[in-house]
Amino acid sequence: MQEQLQKLEVELREVTKNKEKLRKNLLELIEYTHMLRVTKTFVKRNVEFEPTYEEFPPLENDSLLDYSCMQRLGAKLGFVSGLINQGKVEAFEKMLWRVCKGYTIVTYAELDEPLEDPETGEVIKWYVFLISFWGEQIGHKVKKICDCYHCHVYPYPNTAEERKEIQEGLNTRIQDLYTVLHKTEDYLRQVLCKAAESVYSHVIQVKKMKAIYHMLNMCSFDVTNKCLIAEVWCPEADLHDLRRALEQGSRESGATIPSFMNTIPTKETPPTLIRTNKFTEGFQNIVDAYGVGSYREVNPALFTIITFPFLFAVMFGDFGHGFVMFLFALLLVLNENHPRLNQSQEIMRMFFNGRYILLLMGLFSVYTGLIYNDCFSKSVNLFGSGWNVSAMYSSSHAPAEHRKMVLWNDTIVRHSRVLQLDPSVPGVFQGPYPLGIDPIWNLATNRLTFLNSFKMKMSVILGIIHMTFGVILGIFNHLHFRKKFNIYLVSVPELLFMLCIFGYLIFMIVYKWLVYSAETSRVAPSILIEFINMFLFPASETNGLYSGQEHVQRLLLVVTALSVPVLFLGKPLFLLWLHNGRSCFGVSRSGYTLIRKDSEEEVSLLGSQDIEEGNNRMEDGCREMTCEEFNFGEILMTQVIHSIEYCLGCISNTASYLRLWALSLAHAQLSDVLWTMLVRVGLRVDTTYGVLLLLPVIALFAVLTIFILLIMEGLSAFLHAIRLHWVEFQNKFYVGAGTKFVPFSFRLLSSKFSDDVA
Repeated sequence: MQEQLQKLEVELREVTKNKEKLRKNLLELIEYTHMLRVTKTFVKRNVEFEPTYEEFPPLENDSLLDYSCMQRLGAKLGFVSGLINQGKVEAFEKMLWRVCKGYTIVTYAELDEPLEDPETGEVIKWYVFLISFWGEQIGHKVKKICDCYHCHVYPYPNTAEERKEIQEGLNTRIQDLYTVLHKTEDYLRQVLCKAAESVYSHVIQVKKMKAIYHMLNMCSFDVTNKCLIAEVWCPEADLHDLRRALEQGSRESGATIPSFMNTIPTKETPPTLIRTNKFTEGFQNIVDAYGVGSYREVNPALFTIITFPFLFAVMFGDFGHGFVMFLFALLLVLNENHPRLNQSQEIMRMFFNGRYILLLMGLFSVYTGLIYNDCFSKSVNLFGSGWNVSAMYSSSHAPAEHRKMVLWNDTIVRHSRVLQLDPSVPGVFQGPYPLGIDPIWNLATNRLTFLNSFKMKMSVILGIIHMTFGVILGIFNHLHFRKKFNIYLVSVPELLFMLCIFGYLIFMIVYKWLVYSAETSRVAPSILIEFINMFLFPASETNGLYSGQEHVQRLLLVVTALSVPVLFLGKPLFLLWLHNGRSCFGVSRSGYTLIRKDSEEEVSLLGSQDIEEGNNRMEDGCREMTCEEFNFGEILMTQVIHSIEYCLGCISNTASYLRLWALSLAHAQLSDVLWTMLVRVGLRVDTTYGVLLLLPVIALFAVLTIFILLIMEGLSAFLHAIRLHWVEFQNKFYVGAGTKFVPFSFRLLSSKFSDDVA
C-alpha cells in the first residue's frame, strides 16, 4: 500500500508540476496578446520609416556643450512594453521621470478585464505601458526599474509584419496549450478517480492496523522478551470461544509457538457486561446515561422496559395521540433494515435508535387513553354510560321518595343552567363503566374536579409502589454481595419508614374508595385532614375512617420513630463491633476472586464473611491483604447523610410523582384547547362555507397536534419519566459506579479512531 501511494504521489506531483508550468506559460501568452492589442494604438507610424527611424532633438533648442552631433546621430529610439499592477502605476511613472530625467515617454492604458497573475494566481487589474527612450544607458535603467516594480515585460515588435507574425504565433501556441492543459486535466482526473476507488478500503485497513498496534502496545513482554503477554477481561461464557480463536489464529498464521491462555486471580473489580439486543438496547442506554452499574449489581433496565413507557403513558394518556405515536414507531420497526434510516439526520437517527421505546410508549398511551377515555380530548362511548338521566325525574318515583331526594321536574329542567345527577337516587347510577372513565364525565361541569382527584391519588399510589419496589430491589443487592446486615439494618428500616407513613396513606385512599358509597359520601372524612391529624394528635375526638384508627396510627408512628435511629446508627455500630472482634481476609465471590481494600465497610465485612460461610474459602494464588485503618467517623457520617437523604427524599419524591397528575392534566387541557379553537369552529359554520373551511382547519389541527402535543408534550413527558426513574426509583438501590465492558471490536473504530487522530 505504501509503495502504491508513493508511486501515485510521485506521478501526481509531476503531472501537477507540468500543469502549473503550462498554465503559467498560457497566462504569459495571454498577457502578451493583450499587450500587443493595446500598444498597437499607441504608436502610429509609416511603415517605410520604421526600420531606420531615428529621433533627433531640434538643434535650435539644445545646447551643443553636452554631447556632440555624432552622439545624437547614434541615439536610436527604443521601446520597452509590458504590464504593471494597477496600484503601482503612479509610483512607477514618478520613478521613471526622476531616474531618466525626462528622456522617456510613458504611455499606458487600463485593460478592460482583470487577468490572473502567473506568479501568485491572484486576479487583479493591469495596466499596459509602452516606454519610449533614447540611448542604451537609459534603456538599462528603464529595464531595472521595470524589474524593481515586478512588471511583466514583453518584447515589442519593430515592424507591423513582425507584430502580425508574433500575434499569429501566439494564437497558435495558446490553442496548443489549451489542448495540452485539457488533456492533462483529463489524465489527472482519471488518476485521482482511480485512486479514490481504493481510498475507502485503504482508510479502513489503516484504521484496523492502527487499532491492532494500539492493542499490541498495551501488551507487556515476558522475562525472555520473546513473547507478548496480554491481560484482558473476558466473560466466563466466552472463554471456550477465546481458546478456540487463539488456536485458530496460531494455526492460520503458521506460528511455531502456539498462543495459550491462563485464568489468573485478581484484586480488581471486573467491568460490567450487559448483553442487549435491538429491543433492550434503548432501555439499557437510558440506565447507562445515569451510570454504568457495578459488577453483579441489580440492573434496573429490565424493570424499566415496563415502568418507563407506563409512567410516560400516565402523563401522555390519550388514545388518539398514543395510536399515532405507535404507528410512527411501528413504521420505523418494520423498515429498520432500510439503509437511509441508518444514515439519516441526527434527529431522525435518534428516533430510529429509540424506535422500540417509542413503540411501547405509544402502546401504553393507547391503554391509558382508554382508561382516561380520552381521544383527541373527546370521550368514546363504547359500552354505554352507567348513568341514567331519566331516573332523576319526579314522575318516575313515588311521592314518599320526593321528600328524601332532590328530583327534577319540567320547571327545573327548563330554568336551570346546570343539572346535578344524584347517584343516591335509585336508578341514576346503574354501575361502573366496564373500562376506564364513564363518557358522561366529558359533559359534566365538574369534570376537572373529579379527574384531578382521581389522577392525584393515582399518582401518589403509583409513586409509592414504584419507590417501595426500588427499596426491595436493594435487598437482592445485599443478598448477592453477602451483606445480610444491610438488609436488617438498612433495608428493613427503610421499608418500615416508607410503609408506616406513605403505605398507610395508600391504605386510607383505597379504604375510603371501598367503604364509602354514594349515600354515605357526605359524611366521609377528608384523607388529607386525617393524614395531618396522624402527626398532630388532635385533642378533640375525630370521626375517623374506622374504629381504632387512633391506636393504629400511634403504633405506626412508634414503628417509624424507632426505625429512624436504627437507620442512622445501626450499620455503623455493627461495623464497629465487627472491626473490634474480627480480622480481615479475602472474600471469595461468585464469578471472580476479590481481594481489595475498598472501604471500612468492606474491611468489616471480611470478618463477617467467615461467620456466614463457616470457613475461609480463599482460592490458590490469592494474597492476603492487610487491613487499612478503620475510620468509624467516616462510616457514621456517610450513613447519616444517606439516612437524612432517604427520609427527606421519601417526602419530596412522593410529591415529585405528582408530576404524573400535572402533566396528564396539561396534556388533556392542551388537547381540549386545540379542539375548541379549531375543529369546533370549523364544525359550527354553516354547510355552505363550513365544508370549504373544514379542510384547512383539519390540516392545521393535524400539524399543531403533531408538533405541539406529540413532539413537544411527548418530549416533556419523556424527560419527566427519565427523571422519575433516575432520581426517585434508581437512587433507592442503584449506585451506578461501575465501568462498562468495552471489548476490542473493529465496529468501534469510527468512534475510537477519528480522522484527525494521527
